[in-house]
Amino acid sequence: MKLLLDAHTMIWAVDAPEKLGGAATTALQEPANDLLLSASTIWEISIKVGLGKLTLSLPYRQWMNQAIHDLGATVLPITVEYADVQAGLPAHHGDPFDRLLAAQAQVENVSLVSTDAIFDQYGIRRVW
Repeated sequence: MKLLLDAHTMIWAVDAPEKLGGAATTALQEPANDLLLSASTIWEISIKVGLGKLTLSLPYRQWMNQAIHDLGATVLPITVEYADVQAGLPAHHGDPFDRLLAAQAQVENVSLVSTDAIFDQYGIRRVW
């Protein structure tokens, strides 16, 4: 199964795995699952670190490179197709990073690993 990781899921998987839900933990540990990371999540985390709103266990670049490697995640770029779908989504969620995740999950037909139940309003399969 292919799984798209929300920002908090990635952060918790690396720095606070006890915060993950049971289904999320199982899904992330299943070797047969392919983990996907949106380029927007990489950007979102860097913004929060830069603003001092988020502290990671290592300096940002080192943390991000190590996290992508350790999780075995594949980075999804931001494409015109994803942006187009995002532009047409209902305004259930005001966060532009999360709206892009919703669009990517729809286009790629993958489950989103997130605690944020608002994604359910987009008809996305969510694992937590």
